[in-house]
Amino acid sequence: MATEIADGVWRIACRGVNAYLVSDDVPTLVDAGTPWDEAAIRDGLDEAGVEVSEIGRVLLTHYDLDHVGTLAALAPDLDASVRAYGFDAQLLRGARSPPLGNHKGLIQRLGGLVTDSADIDVVGVRDGEGVGSFTAYHTPGHTPGHVAYVSEELGVALLGDLVSESDGDLNPSGWVISYDTDAVAASVRDLTERAPAFEVACVGHGDPLSADGSEALKRAAATL
Repeated sequence: MATEIADGVWRIACRGVNAYLVSDDVPTLVDAGTPWDEAAIRDGLDEAGVEVSEIGRVLLTHYDLDHVGTLAALAPDLDASVRAYGFDAQLLRGARSPPLGNHKGLIQRLGGLVTDSADIDVVGVRDGEGVGSFTAYHTPGHTPGHVAYVSEELGVALLGDLVSESDGDLNPSGWVISYDTDAVAASVRDLTERAPAFEVACVGHGDPLSADGSEALKRAAATL
């Protein structure tokens, strides 16, 4: 199911996680659900009036089973590069494996058992790089290569799992699902200082915020 949460910004509800479609300079898919969400992604895109073949780019906030899961299934129809950052881009390419010495790395290893490798063009993104109207901000902690994207033009932030939403508040990623919660806290504070103001906060888990997104992120930072 797809819901337009702001002009040209669609939430695609997957199994316990959100993907998004943003009408930027090209139709942009943000994250890609679990391995069992192919129908949800395709149907959501269809409800928004976009075919998989019309997607111009995919922005991944990070590598996790519930954010890269449908890429392999979409790949035959997907004529677009997939942008990812650093360590997480290497995981997506299969060039590295999650470390067993970190509890989150172990979770990712287990998730990899049910996540098919995707035949896709993975393009690395750099901190501060512009991608369409968005700027990439490296926000490590949840994963080493987690990245948020903020568009001043659209007033939209793609926050991935840096924070989740509950009762209208944004909450930093917790220990169980993070590589490093100290890094999460630093990333939340850093993003509030570096990124321009935005209204719409697109989160991986919970409900996206359609207004006052940057203020909600500042409130989260103030608790750290």
